[in-house]
Amino acid sequence: MVDRLPHEKGFHVSWDQLHRDARALAWRLDGKGPDNGQWKAVVGITRGGLVPAAIVSRELDIRVVDTISVKSYSHQTQKEALVTKEPQAELMGDGEGVLIVDDLVDSGKTLELVRKLYPKAHFATVYAKPKGREQVDTFITEVSQDTWIFFPWDMALQYVQPYRGTD
Repeated sequence: MVDRLPHEKGFHVSWDQLHRDARALAWRLDGKGPDNGQWKAVVGITRGGLVPAAIVSRELDIRVVDTISVKSYSHQTQKEALVTKEPQAELMGDGEGVLIVDDLVDSGKTLELVRKLYPKAHFATVYAKPKGREQVDTFITEVSQDTWIFFPWDMALQYVQPYRGTD
């Protein structure tokens, strides 16, 4: 077995792929809310959950959108999760009827922290890793724990040298 750095087993997600996967997440959640199938709000976990939350809210015609800011990474190093901004208290209550969206559940520590605050919320992510899988209610794609997901907001287009030759 070869030891790899987190970026060496990479899963590169394009804007198109993320959009398709977030729409698929919305379709999976459609009609599953507690109020005759409706959700009262979408809360995106910043920063990674902002884009999927916007897509889900558009697809499901949910006009109430808020955020919760949780910092758990410093570059590619995971730290203890810390809430730095909470959503509106009167909106959230215990989370019932609220759809909380993130891009990825990795270790599950971020969702575990947010779930303690809003135990009746529904937690949805676009991607899931095995360690955090039990913290998410709905997801689209599972990847291995040792895969590093490169999201489109973390990448830029650049020239790549040809495999053979220089012309």
